Order: sequence, then structure tokens, then C-alpha cells
Amino acid sequence: MVAPDLLVSHWIDETGRPRTPLTLNDLGSRHRILFFYQHWCPGCHSHGFPTLLELIEHAAPLDVGFAVVQTVFEGFDVNTADQLRLDQQRYELHVPFGHDPISPDGQYPKTMVNYRTGGTPWFVAIDPEGTVIENGFSVDVNKLLSIFRKRS
Repeated sequence: MVAPDLLVSHWIDETGRPRTPLTLNDLGSRHRILFFYQHWCPGCHSHGFPTLLELIEHAAPLDVGFAVVQTVFEGFDVNTADQLRLDQQRYELHVPFGHDPISPDGQYPKTMVNYRTGGTPWFVAIDPEGTVIENGFSVDVNKLLSIFRKRS
């Protein structure tokens, strides 16, 4: 599957400041990792963020682009845009965070629909050609790092 455009309008940059909508191209022409979560999701905090941190730590020398998107399909009063900066600081993540809520007419967040996600936490890995190479609740960190090393 070719990676769809990111159609998320609300973003903060790596320092927590509002930024223009992020595109996949903004993450560079290398491998890219998207992490989808919800602030109130226990699995996102017990499994998702630790996996993301491990990926970031080991992929830093390989010039991999990262972005985090809160895909809000429930818990609307808790999974707010205000939580982005709190989660960014909690995990000391210096990557852009986006907020993609359910639409006013009740449609799932665009990111969830476009990437065919099944909930949160969810990881998407995209190769330099723009093809989705991993798409699921979890990823094999060592496998991804091996792929990244072959292409760097």
C-alpha cells in the first residue's frame, strides 16, 4: 500500500509549539515511522510509547523520520489536543505530535481510515519510496532496524 497523505490539521512541533500541518515529506525522504495513540489508552503507555522510544533511540543514527498522532475515536473529553504536549513531555519526545479527532458527523479520524488502523497503539513504517512496510498494533523493533540499516 502506498502511504496516504497525512490529513491532520492540528500539530505541535518537537518543542510543543503549534505548527503548520505536517506532511510525510516533512519527515524526509528516508524511512518514516508513524505512531498512533490515545492519551487514555493503557496499552499505548505500557507498550506503544516504550516501543517508540526504543525505535527512536536505535534509529537515530539511521536518519529515520518520526511523528506521533493521537487518533481520537472515543474518550473525547480525555483525549484532547491539550494532552499532546503532556505526552510529548512525559516521554521526552522531540518529534511532532498531531491530533486527529472523530469528525463532527461521527466519521472515524482520517488517519485511522486512510491507514486502515484497528485502534491504538498502532505503528506504521514507511519506506523511502512511500510504501507502507509495517502496519499494526506492534512492530518487531529488531526487524525494522535491520531494514533501516540495509537502506542507509
